[in-house]
Amino acid sequence: MKTETLTPEAREAALLEQLRRLLRGELSEGQVLRHLRREILGMSQGDYARLVGISRRTLSDIERDAGNASMASMDRVFRPLGLRVGLLPRQPALLSRLVADDDAASAAHAR
Repeated sequence: MKTETLTPEAREAALLEQLRRLLRGELSEGQVLRHLRREILGMSQGDYARLVGISRRTLSDIERDAGNASMASMDRVFRPLGLRVGLLPRQPALLSRLVADDDAASAAHAR
């Protein structure tokens, strides 16, 4: 699988956009992983599965949001993308507050 080479800034922007869509509930973790693997890394499922040390079938299941992948497997597949699996509030209002509080803290720290 071959994609055009993205600048580091373009890669970061694409990653952030996928994460925003995930946090808004527009995409699943599997959809984000599939997009980033293909569009950002330009890797096939087989190549990526070998890279992270899981079977291609497990990777396929994760990308299709099928089965019950372990936390260890989820961490393995997201690690090359600079991401880790974590806990987020289920309620959108609470998630919005969390992000807003973090933005405010970051802005205050930058001063």
